Amino acid sequence: MPRTVTIGLNVNGIRHELNVEPRWLLVDVIREVLGLTGTHIGCEHGVCGTCTVLLNGETARSCLTLAVSVDGAEIFTVEGLNRGGELHPLQEAFREAQGLQCGFCTPGMLMLAHELLRENPKPSEQEIRESIAANLCRCTGYQGIVEAVSLAAERAATATTGTRS
Repeated sequence: MPRTVTIGLNVNGIRHELNVEPRWLLVDVIREVLGLTGTHIGCEHGVCGTCTVLLNGETARSCLTLAVSVDGAEIFTVEGLNRGGELHPLQEAFREAQGLQCGFCTPGMLMLAHELLRENPKPSEQEIRESIAANLCRCTGYQGIVEAVSLAAERAATATTGTRS
């Protein structure tokens, strides 16, 4: 029987004590142990970005991260965007601006966009493109994704100031 290690993770604000094998990847723990299947497994080499999560506030490839290496960490997955059954404004913008097609890359795109908008509430189109370049999309050509992030940024600015920016 393989040896397990007990780790503690705070995932989307919920504390978990888990027994994991030292070889398990964070993406597998998120999906298989915690049942949060929004984080996708794509290339398993850290290239495609579908497994992107926020790890202690920074985007990270969960397919390259050993779960034992993040003991005590704060993990934020795409499921964490949803609050009380309501879509996050970024998710709403993706839906309205046609920022998704098959949806496979969408969780990683949302995590990248969430980090970008947190750090830069009014990104330029070029800044958005640079941010999402770390995630491959084979369906949309990226224009809808860029428009969705721009729309979310505009709405956040309007909500903050009460006027259009």
